[in-house]
Amino acid sequence: MAISLHRIISSKKVPKGYFAVYVGENQKRFVIPVSFLNQPLFQDLLCMSEEEFGYSHPTGGLRIPCSEDNFLEVTSRLN
Repeated sequence: MAISLHRIISSKKVPKGYFAVYVGENQKRFVIPVSFLNQPLFQDLLCMSEEEFGYSHPTGGLRIPCSEDNFLEVTSRLN
């Protein structure tokens, strides 16, 4: 069963138990559950982010260097 991702565009509030990431060329903001941090597939995305940006994220949010479609495909497989 796929988890639906909460996409927040105008609100800066992130519900407890979630965190924001920015994905793709247009830096679309997604709010995803912190439970994803324990998932190997998501950890692969974090490694990509570290390799591309290091630990400096000047926008203030975690950037994931992949297409929005790829991000949605990966996160849809997480439980």
